[in-house]
Amino acid sequence: MVFSSKEERIILLENIISEYEKRSEELAKTISEEMGAPLWLSNVAQVTSGLSHFKDTLEVLKTFEFEGTENNYLIRKEPIGVIGMITPWNWPMNQMCTKVASAIASGCTMVLKPSEITPFCGIIFAEILDASKVPAGVFNLVNGMGPIVGAALSEHQDIDMMHFTGSTRAGVAVAIASAPTVKRVAQELGGKSANIILDDADIEKAAAAGANHCFMNTGQSCNAPTRMLVSSNNYERAVEAAAEVANSTVVGSPEDEGVKIGPISNKVQYEKVQKLIQIGIDEGARLVAGGLGRPDDLSEGYFVKPTVFC
Repeated sequence: MVFSSKEERIILLENIISEYEKRSEELAKTISEEMGAPLWLSNVAQVTSGLSHFKDTLEVLKTFEFEGTENNYLIRKEPIGVIGMITPWNWPMNQMCTKVASAIASGCTMVLKPSEITPFCGIIFAEILDASKVPAGVFNLVNGMGPIVGAALSEHQDIDMMHFTGSTRAGVAVAIASAPTVKRVAQELGGKSANIILDDADIEKAAAAGANHCFMNTGQSCNAPTRMLVSSNNYERAVEAAAEVANSTVVGSPEDEGVKIGPISNKVQYEKVQKLIQIGIDEGARLVAGGLGRPDDLSEGYFVKPTVFC
């Protein structure tokens, strides 16, 4: 077993930042092609969020103390060991980078399984780490389907910790598979974010901002405030403002200027969204914008109408 020094890890993170910046444009284009984010968003948010994790981790590491005394006790922070990482497709570099940067800073080795929907940006990321002179065996990339490769990682006796970001269903499976070997498990799972707008807010401004946030990243962000809760006093004003945003949101090719919503990432996800819109209609919700099918000016592709129910 070989241990690295803090100074060596600082240099390694600096190298990664440099190599990452060289491939940023390529990464942005790849992300847009893989999961449908508008190219401008891939450039200003998708790629840069990953880079910021490495920069922030580097700054923390420079002053971080792995050993010290507290109340006459010696406190020593040591690497956990081998980390199994499973990342989602909707913000691929953001999730890959935050996990990998922390593991490198703390002296852990890792096996990363990116989403099968966005494998190519994971491959570019592996090339970045290789060009950064990450020692052989420290970073390992495996591609494949979650129920197969993800399960193999979770069950493997030589993996000391699983770090998972994704759906609640898959998170439960990871936790169950990790239990027999008593792994540490850290998870960030899916939810349905509530956006509560109080009566003293600027109703139109707040409702419009919430709807805009929902449609960002082709509507595929886990932090999108997709449930807007407004009092009856301001309800119709909020509905009108949200519908106006939906009706003015541009849908089209991720490479086109002004586009806010590109294509949904894949056929399965597209059909799921269409099914959910149909459920909303069947259950009697009032459809005030969007609805089933593609926008009128798009005859093919996994494009969805910006939709608002109230």
